[in-house]
Amino acid sequence: MTLEQLRIFIAVAEREHVTQAAAYLNLTQSATSAAVAALEERHAVRLFDRVGRRVVLTDAGKLFLSEARAVVARAEQANRLLDDLAGMKRGTLRLGASQTIANYWLPPLMQRFREQHPGIALELAVGNSTLVAQMVHDATIDLGFVEGEITDAALISQILQGDQLALVVAPGHAWQHCPPSDAEDLKTSPWVMRELGSGTRSACEKVLMDQGLSTEDVEVAFELPSNEALCVAVEAGAGAAILSTLVVGPAVNANRLVSVDFKLPQRPFYVLRHKERHLSLAEQRFLDLL
Repeated sequence: MTLEQLRIFIAVAEREHVTQAAAYLNLTQSATSAAVAALEERHAVRLFDRVGRRVVLTDAGKLFLSEARAVVARAEQANRLLDDLAGMKRGTLRLGASQTIANYWLPPLMQRFREQHPGIALELAVGNSTLVAQMVHDATIDLGFVEGEITDAALISQILQGDQLALVVAPGHAWQHCPPSDAEDLKTSPWVMRELGSGTRSACEKVLMDQGLSTEDVEVAFELPSNEALCVAVEAGAGAAILSTLVVGPAVNANRLVSVDFKLPQRPFYVLRHKERHLSLAEQRFLDLL
């Protein structure tokens, strides 16, 4: 069993498709298939079931996937240690962030880091807060940046200065000139929200909770998977939303959205890392920027 075989197995398992995995790894389809077949034949166990053009993990494959990821992660950790010894002349720093952070807050920091350490390649994965935390837990990224508190005993969470939230509606909405003042007022408009697991969704739920409400007490017109979709829906008159001022600022300045006079708290961001992973020099330098 080789690390290359493990990396190929992981790529096929994550994509459930040999051709797509081969393209991702820049290998031929035959070489990719052969690596998986060699693992199965060497250990006399079937790792995938072939379903049409897709491949699906067997129960044995599912168990093996977590072990394969752990082995590859340890090998990558050893590589990072050697990169540290080389004085950061080369290497990769894998970041993950929830949408607001990835699209608006993190890119300037990444550029500053690149200017200081041009030999370190930066990779960025984007997902909601729950997904980013899972990626840190699985060691598929080095540092994760999220908008909500994460409860995971395997992770270290450090609080950062975050952003300011705003309650926004379309021009002409009743709240433009008569802002809500209590829980009953908050029930008078439909709402547009992010999906469960999003830090922005959690922030909205916290605001409602502080007023003694839950999402079941208000009309939720849409649940959408991105901040940009929320903005467009609110601009179209779908209802009210709570979003970061980093997100809604341009639309408010262009009078496509109205920021309602409703007091909202500043929201912290959090950086996550795995307790059992060696903190590489590249990770430490990036944290220093914060």
